[in-house]
Amino acid sequence: MHPVRVLRWLRGSALAMVCATAVVYLAVSTNGGAEITSVRATYAAIDDIRDAQDAVQQADGALERASRTGQFALIGTGTEFANATARISTLVTAAAQGNAAGATGRKQIQFVQGQLTTCLALAATAVRDHPRSGRAGVDAARGALTARRLVDPDTRRPIPGTGGLLASLQDLEAIQDGALNRRQNDGWLDPVQLWGLASAPPLVMLALVLATARVLARHFHRHVGLRLVGAFVITAAVAGTSAALIAWDEDRLAAHPTAGHPVAMVLALLTLVVAGVLNHVAYRPRLAEYTFPRP
Repeated sequence: MHPVRVLRWLRGSALAMVCATAVVYLAVSTNGGAEITSVRATYAAIDDIRDAQDAVQQADGALERASRTGQFALIGTGTEFANATARISTLVTAAAQGNAAGATGRKQIQFVQGQLTTCLALAATAVRDHPRSGRAGVDAARGALTARRLVDPDTRRPIPGTGGLLASLQDLEAIQDGALNRRQNDGWLDPVQLWGLASAPPLVMLALVLATARVLARHFHRHVGLRLVGAFVITAAVAGTSAALIAWDEDRLAAHPTAGHPVAMVLALLTLVVAGVLNHVAYRPRLAEYTFPRP
């Protein structure tokens, strides 16, 4: 292939890598920012689940104190119990907004809500039947709140899905924790994938610059100019900055990720426009020299 045709192909390919860097930046900033928002919501959901576990303990204590008043059949479970169970319901509903475990998480949330309804029904029954059942009804209601999981006789490990409301909330927390870990190490937030995707266009462009240097030295007896080097440096800097910003946003769980900020995106794209212009201008002298040879 004629050297001039090779240079034109190299120029077009290098410009394509500048454009590819722009596409990668937009994809990483947009999708990475969305993933960070989801991760942030899941962290909030896990906090809600932990607060709900504390509220279960409070409800259990409130029910026990109410049963010891001697007037349980008259005063019922009391305001403290009602407030604690209402808070559990509110927290579990809020946690559903940040569910990261898909259908498994939704199923567990529905199970927890069903258990809460059962606890309330048992508490109401304990109040109504207290003159006849005495402590039995109260113990049943408290068991529905805080009973421990059953233990597998072979492995001696707790069996998920058993136990009271507190145990089910702990199962829900474990499900969300596992889903959160997977989300942070997969997709757009996977460090290997993130840096690999961001570095691919600059690495290809570096190979093109080296190929250009070889063609210029061999056929034109020239060295690569600073403009082509500058185009490569700018492209690599934008690619590296985009990945670094996403990693930084993820580390601090930014409510408004910097990588996707309109100002950052405009600056990055304008900088890549400069890289594209430098890339185009860098090849012109050699191509013009061949097109219009000197006498």
